[in-house]
Amino acid sequence: MKKIMDGNEACSYVSYNFTEVAGIYPITPASPMAEITDKWSSEGKLNYFGTPVKVVEMESEAGAAGMVHGSLEAGCLTTTYTASQGLLLMIPNMYKIAGEMLPCVINVAARSLATHALSIFGDHQDIYATRATGFAMLASSSVQQVMDLTGVAHLAAIKGRVPFLNFFDGFRTSHELQKIDVIDTDKLKRLIDEKALNEFRDRALNPDKPFIKGTAQNEDIYFQATEVRNEYYNKIPDIVCKYMEEVNKITGGNYQPFNYYGSKTATKVIVAMGSVCETIKETIDYLIEEKNENVGLLEVHLYRPFSTKYFLRALPKSVKKIAVLDRTKEPGSTGEPLYLDVVKTIKEIDAKVLVVGGRYGLSSKNTTPAMIKGLYDFLDTREVHNNFTLGINDDVTKLSVKYDKNFRIPSNNIEFLIYGFGSDGMVSASKDIMKITGTYTNAYVQGYFQYDSKKSGGVTISNLRFGKKPIKSTYYVEKASLIVCTKDSYLKRMKMLEKIKNKGVFVLNTTKSPDEVLASMSAHDKKILRDRSVKMFIINATKKAEDAGIAGKISAIMEALIFKLGKIVDFNFALGKIKENLAVKFSN
Repeated sequence: MKKIMDGNEACSYVSYNFTEVAGIYPITPASPMAEITDKWSSEGKLNYFGTPVKVVEMESEAGAAGMVHGSLEAGCLTTTYTASQGLLLMIPNMYKIAGEMLPCVINVAARSLATHALSIFGDHQDIYATRATGFAMLASSSVQQVMDLTGVAHLAAIKGRVPFLNFFDGFRTSHELQKIDVIDTDKLKRLIDEKALNEFRDRALNPDKPFIKGTAQNEDIYFQATEVRNEYYNKIPDIVCKYMEEVNKITGGNYQPFNYYGSKTATKVIVAMGSVCETIKETIDYLIEEKNENVGLLEVHLYRPFSTKYFLRALPKSVKKIAVLDRTKEPGSTGEPLYLDVVKTIKEIDAKVLVVGGRYGLSSKNTTPAMIKGLYDFLDTREVHNNFTLGINDDVTKLSVKYDKNFRIPSNNIEFLIYGFGSDGMVSASKDIMKITGTYTNAYVQGYFQYDSKKSGGVTISNLRFGKKPIKSTYYVEKASLIVCTKDSYLKRMKMLEKIKNKGVFVLNTTKSPDEVLASMSAHDKKILRDRSVKMFIINATKKAEDAGIAGKISAIMEALIFKLGKIVDFNFALGKIKENLAVKFSN
């Protein structure tokens, strides 16, 4: 079964089944996971154990972590959902949960931390900050992978007695709409190790079975008790691999702790985890097919415990140069975390292999195929160096990788850009377009939504793609066949028309007359309209909405217009679906 959903829903869809208790404190961008779980619980949806999930909302993330810890001690399979500063507030309890070997799963939409400034957007700073807690860490690179791998985290935590942090990129994956294959949860249920689950329940606090735990220990025993857990962590990679193999049987996939993608004789390989892997795969396909280059990607899924065995098993023996991408910055370190793991692994077997590491994508900074190609080219230059930065122009410390900004990968996908403002409904309308198109046609869809941190009243940009194959383009739309703008003042603030294709369509919502609009447009934009033979339409959607009896709902008018001009599905069919959705909204 295929369904349109984002990463948060995909995670909740699987996690709910394994969860008896959820301790929550909603935090953007992870809050939809908790909200979905709470909704299903209130509707009486049953988990694998025949009960609705018990959802407990606390007053802070620290409180949620404490509640999770206590629930686990009581023998309940317990989950939480968080990100960023919220995850940091859970760290003290994470040490306890790991030290007491409780099968917890924390689902994280990975996000930036507040350092010199607050950022609500995505990178891996938060999950890296927890790597010393003792939690195992499992990464997904796409919405499909979130669906397929979330169950692995829960299953391995039960069998291995090591808690898991199950993470994916905040906003990029957590809020990205994709058409995915829904996993058969009945088959997942059969994979639960009942013996391990019963042993966990038997270890729960119980007045009928007195047991001492949480003691104070001195130097005579603390060290030994810490080291005795080694055997459990040593087993985790094999346990994860085993469950991945079982998931592969269900899904037809090929998941491994480390997945290799690219040329079998690659000499240049990038090591990375998270959504950038999808962009790297797309770039690799082009470089191999069109340029005959020997390049590849080692995609990290099981980040902790870091398994040398599975890493080297996946890496081609032909590799000569490796670039490691970390979506974080650790000031003062000789290198970022993933890079240091890879260096240690590689240098122990072959000191001749070049390994360099660098940073990319902080705070959801766009990472494009042009940058990835530039990184592969960088490995062959005499200027190759460590601690590089990818995707910015570092004119201070001169660490940037150079790349051709005009490089594009040819695509058969149809792409739209929709510029709106917070609370005008255009993001919801864009999601509606995705769901109507993806549900009622064979097309694959991808919707990624850029939000201004001001949220309500701020700029929103919906990046929509439609194609015949699964879409791996985890970066902003670069050449749109249709651009829509709901606020005419944006024309003076943004160069949105630079991203329109030849013979594209531009739609502007405005109260101005055609002559007034042309008079207000810059010579730059007029030249693009002329040189690229762009068709431009203007509409007063506010008045149209009033005339139709849906005052204030300009998004409904614009959605209908997008279907009319975008020609992605039959217009009359789409219009009928829009009317159905409006009827539901107004009835509520």
